[in-house]
Amino acid sequence: MPPVASATLAAPVVPSPTARAAGSSTPLVLALAAVYVIWGSTYLAMRIAVGSLPPMLMGAVRFTLAGGLLLLIARATGTPWPTRRQWLAALPTGALLFVGGNGLVAVAEVEVTSGVAALVCATMPLWMAIFSTLVGERPTRREWLGVGLGVAGVVVLVSGAELSASPSAAAILCVSPAAWALGSLLSKKLPSAPGLGAAASQQLAGGLALAITGVARGEHWPVAPTTSSIVALGYLIVLGSLVGFTAYAWLLRNARPAVATSYAFVNPVLAVVLGVVLVSEPLTGATLIAAPLVVAAVVLVIGGRARPVRA
Repeated sequence: MPPVASATLAAPVVPSPTARAAGSSTPLVLALAAVYVIWGSTYLAMRIAVGSLPPMLMGAVRFTLAGGLLLLIARATGTPWPTRRQWLAALPTGALLFVGGNGLVAVAEVEVTSGVAALVCATMPLWMAIFSTLVGERPTRREWLGVGLGVAGVVVLVSGAELSASPSAAAILCVSPAAWALGSLLSKKLPSAPGLGAAASQQLAGGLALAITGVARGEHWPVAPTTSSIVALGYLIVLGSLVGFTAYAWLLRNARPAVATSYAFVNPVLAVVLGVVLVSEPLTGATLIAAPLVVAAVVLVIGGRARPVRA
C-alpha cells in the first residue's frame, strides 16, 4: 500500500501575525523617517538655495528634474504611464502643493529665517482639520482646541520682530500651509497614477506651474549662481523631492491622515535647531514662545483625529 501523504506537508505555510506586522511596518517606518528628518532639513536648504537663485524658478528646476527622474524609474520598473485623466488630476494638486505650498515658502525665505518658516508651515494639519469639514468629517473638540493653539502660535510669530518687519512674507507663509493641506486632500480624492507615477506626475505638473509663475513674476536665472545654492538645490532634488515627497505620497495613500501629517510637529523643531547651529540664525523670544504652542497644537489635532483600527 502506498504511503499516505502527510497533512503537514500539504498544508500551506502561513506567516505569523507578528511576521506580517513586522513586514508591513517597515515601509511605514522608513517613509516616516524620510519625511521627519529630510523635510526638517529642507527649510534650511531652501534658505541657502534662494541666496542666489530665484525662488519659483528654483522650484521649477527642482520638481521638473525630480518628477522626470521618478517617471523614468516608474516606467523602468513596469509602472504604467499615467492616463490623461490622471495627468489632468495632477495639475491642480501639483499647483497647490508646489506653487502654493512649497514655492511660497521659498519666496518668503528670501526675507525670513528657515526656523520661522518651518514653524508657520507646521500649522498644516490644523488646516487639514478645517478642510476636512468640507468632505463631511466634523472636527472634534480636541481638534478645535489644537486649531486655537496653532492660531495663537502663528499670531505670536507674526507679531515678532522678524515677521512684523516683513508683512508680505508673513502673509505668504500663512497661505502656504493652507495650500499644502488642500493639495494633500485633493491628492487623496482625485484619481492618481499608480506607484511612483503619482509623485512623478504631481511634481512634473507642479514644476510646470512653478515655471509659469516664476516667469510671470519676472524672475531670471542668474548667470553665475553661488556654489552653495547649487549644492542646496541638488540636495532638494535628490533627498527633498525624490526621497521625501515620494515617501509623503506613499503615506497619503497607505496611512491614516494623522500619521501622514505627523511630520509637522517634528520638522519645525529640527529646522530651528539646524538654522541656529549651522548658519547662526537668531533664536528670538517670539520663536521660543510660538514653538511649543504650535507643536502642542499639532499633537492635539493629530491625536484628536486618531481612530481605533478594527481587526
